[in-house]
Amino acid sequence: MENEQKVQLHLGCGEKDLPGFTNIDLDSHPHIDHQHDIRDLSMFDDNAADLIYCSHSLEYFDRIEVKSVLKEWHRVLKEGGVLRLAVPDFEAMVRVYLKYSDLDHQGILGPLYGRWPYKAPGDKVDTFYHKTTYDFSSLKKVLKEAGFRSIERYDWQDTIHKDYDDYSQAYIPHMDKENGILISLNVEATK
Repeated sequence: MENEQKVQLHLGCGEKDLPGFTNIDLDSHPHIDHQHDIRDLSMFDDNAADLIYCSHSLEYFDRIEVKSVLKEWHRVLKEGGVLRLAVPDFEAMVRVYLKYSDLDHQGILGPLYGRWPYKAPGDKVDTFYHKTTYDFSSLKKVLKEAGFRSIERYDWQDTIHKDYDDYSQAYIPHMDKENGILISLNVEATK
């Protein structure tokens, strides 16, 4: 049992192929294991996953539907399993606005209203838009309501996926990871 492979799900993976993860997305890429809507993980049993990682996809669900989405992800996690989320950080976007005084700045409109085209099954091209934003307290509240506990920020540099640049590492100015403003709210929660 000690050598048992951990089940790690990468929800909304898009073009990012994380080794050791089962990749799930509506988009069409060769590394995607399940081309499927991430709100429905019915292909997995209850208590199946050790880790669920979702970077900058939760904001595509509105505040009403996110409740059932998080409950579904909670169902799939093992007791003690970890949900690792990254979403645009509203508080950081306000800091970017105050620093640059430019609503058209890439660190504000993109994270707030993000538009993401994807290739759906049947080669149909569709588009997602961000439907909400979070700060730490509002994200913590919805996670608690879904049954999660031990809700804390995490440092992307301390993760197994730290070498795969994704939006959990989004800084303004772009790629200035030493002096920039991290505009991703990175949060872990436990089942």
